[in-house]
Amino acid sequence: MFYFDALRALAIISVILVHVFDGGTRHLIVADYGAIPSLNWFVCSFIINFFRVGVPLFLMLSGALSLGRDWTIKSFLSKRLPRIIYPFLFWLFFLSICLVFINSFIHPLKISGFFSLITLGALGKNNYFYQDWFFWMILGTYLIMPVFNKWIQHSENNELEYFLFFWLITCIFDFTLKMPFPIKLSYFTSPIGLVVLGYYLRYTERELLNKKYFAILLIFFSIGSMMVCSYLFSSTTLIYRFDRYALFMALNAAGVFLLFKNINLNPKGIIRDFITKVAQYNYGIYLVHVAVLSVTIEIFENTMPYNLWTIILLLVTLFVPMGFLYLFSNVPYLKNIIGVK
Repeated sequence: MFYFDALRALAIISVILVHVFDGGTRHLIVADYGAIPSLNWFVCSFIINFFRVGVPLFLMLSGALSLGRDWTIKSFLSKRLPRIIYPFLFWLFFLSICLVFINSFIHPLKISGFFSLITLGALGKNNYFYQDWFFWMILGTYLIMPVFNKWIQHSENNELEYFLFFWLITCIFDFTLKMPFPIKLSYFTSPIGLVVLGYYLRYTERELLNKKYFAILLIFFSIGSMMVCSYLFSSTTLIYRFDRYALFMALNAAGVFLLFKNINLNPKGIIRDFITKVAQYNYGIYLVHVAVLSVTIEIFENTMPYNLWTIILLLVTLFVPMGFLYLFSNVPYLKNIIGVK
């Protein structure tokens, strides 16, 4: 189904948008906050909140495509784990070598050595691999998914809704209000809730959830709520952003998923080819793009107008990783370990 590819492409482009605006250019316009913030401030606030939908969409797609099927733990893990582990290790080592080379012969970077780059990068603890926290999160999610799959295979619709109801409570208290709920609900907390939500929304027969206008309503409600709160809680030193597991993010992700599911999305020609290619490369792009973004910022710095600099960073951060993946996918034996589907 093409809408899955479209959601994959949207998810990775969303991640890139957030990292460019939040980590690359936000500091240039954060002081534009005031009684009437600048247009650039509103655009930045919108992007770092609405487009945080990227990671939730990845999790929802995992649930929509994997749960409810008749597979064994061995078959699932033997198929899924190599797909995330091999690319993670390949790009960690390859990019670290590239960074050491750039630091030694092209431009000084903020690195202290190959070993520290590898060890801290693997944990997502430095400026070139901070996205690698995702690997450990998705690894843990995959390890628990066989348990949830067996439960889902023997569950009715109302039992899924029972789980999602308490999961939404954790979204409200733990990740939106930032306060503990009196009842300990650790077993319901994200990210596994998004995985179950993806499965539920794909297969639900509830009429309301299969109407595109309801999906649009969810999106606009979440956008409006996030923008109002971002304005109220921001300052001249901070643009407020919601946690990726907050209630408004959950509603936003659900709305986007349902919209793509319920519209007849069928582009032709170069647009379809581009979406398919980005979806095919999505995991590899994810692993590469932060290093490309950070190196670009350090080498060229900001000597251009804000809008032009932002556009350049977006294009470089998307198309340079795609170029790497295109080249390596044509090298024998590499295609299976670089994050290409």
